[in-house]
Amino acid sequence: MASSTRDFVLEHSTPAALKAGSDVLTVVVDSASLNGDLSWANGAPARTWRRSWLDTFDWRLYRAGLTLEQIAGRDGAELLLTGRDGEVLATQRLTGSGTPWPALVSRLPAGPLRELIEPVAGIRALAPVARATSRVTELRALNADAKTVARLAVDRMAVTFPARAAALPRLTLTPVRGYGRLTDRVGRAVAGVAGVAASRGTALEAALAVTGRRAGELPGKAAAVELSAPMPAARALAAILTAQLDSLEANVPGTVRDIDTEFLHDLRIAVRWTRSALKLCGSVLPAGIAGEFRPQFRWLGDLTTPTRDLDVYLLEFDAMAAGLIGAAVSDLAPFRDYLERSRAAEYRKLSRGLRSSRFARLTADWRAALAGVRGTRKGPTVAQLAAERIATAQRKALRTGQRITAASPPTSLHDLRKRCKELRYLVEMFGPLHDPAQRWQAVRELKALQDCLGAFQDAEVQRTEIRMLANRMLADRTVPAETLLAMGEVAAGLAGRQHAARAEFDSRFAAFAGPASQARLASLGRAGAA
Repeated sequence: MASSTRDFVLEHSTPAALKAGSDVLTVVVDSASLNGDLSWANGAPARTWRRSWLDTFDWRLYRAGLTLEQIAGRDGAELLLTGRDGEVLATQRLTGSGTPWPALVSRLPAGPLRELIEPVAGIRALAPVARATSRVTELRALNADAKTVARLAVDRMAVTFPARAAALPRLTLTPVRGYGRLTDRVGRAVAGVAGVAASRGTALEAALAVTGRRAGELPGKAAAVELSAPMPAARALAAILTAQLDSLEANVPGTVRDIDTEFLHDLRIAVRWTRSALKLCGSVLPAGIAGEFRPQFRWLGDLTTPTRDLDVYLLEFDAMAAGLIGAAVSDLAPFRDYLERSRAAEYRKLSRGLRSSRFARLTADWRAALAGVRGTRKGPTVAQLAAERIATAQRKALRTGQRITAASPPTSLHDLRKRCKELRYLVEMFGPLHDPAQRWQAVRELKALQDCLGAFQDAEVQRTEIRMLANRMLADRTVPAETLLAMGEVAAGLAGRQHAARAEFDSRFAAFAGPASQARLASLGRAGAA
């Protein structure tokens, strides 16, 4: 049975001959004595590859143990998907020099590689996370019969993105089936060369390391903020809000370039966190800061809403169309065209807003204001703030839900959804102060109730908007009657979803309002204040 592929690097302690500029393979041949019945021979001619490692903005492939690389050379381009141990899972030949990135997975040719990637990447686009040019030369290890038992490739990699840097030469020993023991001998000989060390990471990780980056790094997450109970509340809140600003700004380029819909979604999450934090905790900041910036972030929230609403429609369009019974899917085509035109118009407004001087001033002034707060040493502690605000939000959510009856209007459920969202933001915001298991369970219970309320509210909003859109399309006098009838059927389906969510609400709220859930939320406040 053949040994697995082994990777080595030539570190800075390599022999003087190598430091003087000798060829890497020459040094290996001279130093890695194979002895006995093994010998070295030249391998394939030297070749140059242009390499791009691809992943989503939030590293979904890497976190799933997958590495996707596009390799382009004289003979064309190929996508290579490997697993955690370097095993090749799928390959895909590409036309020309490869796919222009960023691109959604749906743009890849149908086949095993796309089938493996699509469930992981979802609706996120693939984009280069690193690029490099590799000059690869090769040796073959031969047995006494002059048969190749293993191949040793040396990769001199020059990284070109995210920054320009030269990586240490990498050696990859690849076995030939049936010669596992001989490959092990070759591997021991290579490992014995002065300056040769086992690779501590993949080629992607090495390419990023020489540029000062790490695979899997995510920009600005509030959960990564370090909090301690005695920390002044203002300073802690400034740290949390700075992390959210980092996340917001990290998602602006992808939103402006319209790479995928999740950039706008994540940007809006950062805006909602910021608005909620200012509303719920802004009083601990120096006087005037919360009042100055709350209207600015409301403007930003309003700016991003229309495009996101239309994104949701388009993302759910196929599912809505699949639910049609009396109408044909094709009847909805004019509706989809209308949504896409509306989305394009709203996106242009959004893009202008994010490239405006007003947005630039907002982010610059906000960062400067937060930096001024980071040195605060007085005021209540973050533990006291967390305990007080979580307890207050818990009472508000409980009271709001207890007032809901079968006769309550949809707005009452929407109000409860907002109260639950604020409570969840507080629990997550001050999460580092709490026991992880208790926090996870509290968030899980809140999310179950929020999902139910969200399904109810989303169906209510979409039904209303479909009626408005139908009236606009009717006024344009360009839409066929079949489309309006199909839209009516979609609205009826949404009404059914809303009814189902309302029927589920009582049990979901009962679980949230129960002694165990309420005690758990109360314990978070006590734990933080202790």
